[in-house]
Amino acid sequence: MDTIEWQDFERVELRVGTIISAEPNVKARKPAYVLQVDLGEFGVKTSSAQITAHYSAESLVGKQVLCVCNFAAKSIAGVRSEVLVTGVYDDENRVVLASFEHPLPNGSRLA
Repeated sequence: MDTIEWQDFERVELRVGTIISAEPNVKARKPAYVLQVDLGEFGVKTSSAQITAHYSAESLVGKQVLCVCNFAAKSIAGVRSEVLVTGVYDDENRVVLASFEHPLPNGSRLA
C-alpha cells in the first residue's frame, strides 16, 4: 500500500449527503440508480451508482451517505454524475454504502 501525506488526504472533499431521490438508470448497461443527493450548502448533486444488489430505490431515500464531492463531473450512461457515492465491496462484489449511525448535517466534511 502506498502512503500519502496528510495534505493529499485533505484535498479530497468527503462530505455527508442525504439521498432525496433514487430512480433506475435505464440507459446503464449494468443495473444502477440515478441519485439526487442533498449536500446542504453545496446543493443537490446527481450521481449514478451501481448499488442495486443491496438497495431498492425506495430504501435509499433518506439515507445519509459519504460522497466524494471534488471529482470532475463525468457522463455515465447518459447521466451527468457530479459526486461519487462511496461504499465497499462485500464478498460477492456487491457495494455496501458508507453511511452513518447518527444523523448529521448535510455537507459535513469527514474529519
